Amino acid sequence: MTTSNDLARYGYRQELSRQLRFRDLLAYGLVYMVPIAPMAIFGSVYAGSGGMVALAYAIGVLALVFTAFSYAQMVKAFPMSGSVYNYAGRGISPPVGFLAGWVILLDYVLVPGLLYLVASVAMHATVPAVPVWLWLLGFVAVNTVVNSVGIRMTAVVTRVMLVGELIVLAVFLVVAGWALATGRGRFSWDAFYNADTFTWTLVAGAVSIAVLSFLGFDGISMLAEETRDGARQIGRAMAAVLILAGVLFIAQTWLAAMLVPNPNALLAEGDVNGTAFYDAAAVAGGGWLATVCAVATAIAWGLPNSMVAQVATSRLLYAMARDRQLPAFLAKVSVRRSVPINATLLTGVVSLALGLYMATRADGITLLSSLINFGAMVAFLVLHVSVVVHHLIRRRSGNLFAHLLMPAIGFVILAYVVVNANIAAQRLGLAWLALGMVVLAGLYLTGRRPVLSGLAPTQAAGRDMERV
Repeated sequence: MTTSNDLARYGYRQELSRQLRFRDLLAYGLVYMVPIAPMAIFGSVYAGSGGMVALAYAIGVLALVFTAFSYAQMVKAFPMSGSVYNYAGRGISPPVGFLAGWVILLDYVLVPGLLYLVASVAMHATVPAVPVWLWLLGFVAVNTVVNSVGIRMTAVVTRVMLVGELIVLAVFLVVAGWALATGRGRFSWDAFYNADTFTWTLVAGAVSIAVLSFLGFDGISMLAEETRDGARQIGRAMAAVLILAGVLFIAQTWLAAMLVPNPNALLAEGDVNGTAFYDAAAVAGGGWLATVCAVATAIAWGLPNSMVAQVATSRLLYAMARDRQLPAFLAKVSVRRSVPINATLLTGVVSLALGLYMATRADGITLLSSLINFGAMVAFLVLHVSVVVHHLIRRRSGNLFAHLLMPAIGFVILAYVVVNANIAAQRLGLAWLALGMVVLAGLYLTGRRPVLSGLAPTQAAGRDMERV
């Protein structure tokens, strides 16, 4: 069981409240991933994969199973908040950890803004009388208040919302299955493999989009200082959430693919209006099912999903700030609520500003999605390297399966996806990384080089950086 002593040996005090059990972690991860997430981006993945949308999600699960395994290895070694930032910083060196944290900030800081924007645009389409900016303000306000009250309140709210999402998904699966059984749609395995359109490059590009639905299982690692049952439960919860969500994603996209009213047009023209899944739902059950799925998706992204995304982002900011790698005010913890209150409030403000700005751009949602995926994939690559360096090289582990083979396979799969990702996302992502290097150089010049407590002197600064 993880205790305050685990943090004390790294020079930290137990400031966050340890109240979460395995079921809370499971609910948190599922809500973050959103069981009905593919409904919002189904058309983009379908068109990008040549109709092999279920295959794209299946490969996404396979790729991230290795990543989840690497997370489990590192969270046991370093049971604290901060995720890849801490794992790379302590497993490789603090400067690498800073850059890993900087890269994953591209994911964590932008995710809430994207979720709020997608939900607000969808709700505006459903209720045109309420403008997008007002939906944004409402979603941000509700989530910030709930997260400021405490992690227990967040856990309770997310469990209730998760039940609602699962009910909507169950209704779609039953109605869609019945529709196919009674002759509507066309039964086919093309969603898994279509010889006429299949290429690995095509599928890899689609996987880079589909991975957006899986982002969130890694957010569980941010709760390492708030779980009651130890770091081992973090790894178990991450694996369970990833596999369970993967099965749900594959099932709903396979059924939807067989019910798309005009598959050739969707492949040729793409999903310009983002309604491909709801069009398939209308074929299955009529307009009522399409509306239920659309509204449920909007609410899921705008409330529970963005709520837990805000939690994860605030914990990353808190972890980097207490190590003096971000402004110190972000490390302030509410004594009464045991939450990083300033980091939580800042995340809400940034999300609102980002959402309002991107709402004015025609490519706002697409741009944010691409940036988030690239940042996450690069951070996952660093995670796999951290496992090898820390366990195999530094600690001389003899477990080649866990500390070499598994992270190596995960690295190769993700590297292929990153290489085949959207070119604009690659350029913007690399520009963000370059900016992080400039910030890192500034830290050295001002005498604030990255140092993590609890490390051996030779490890604390990184051999190469120490010579600079």
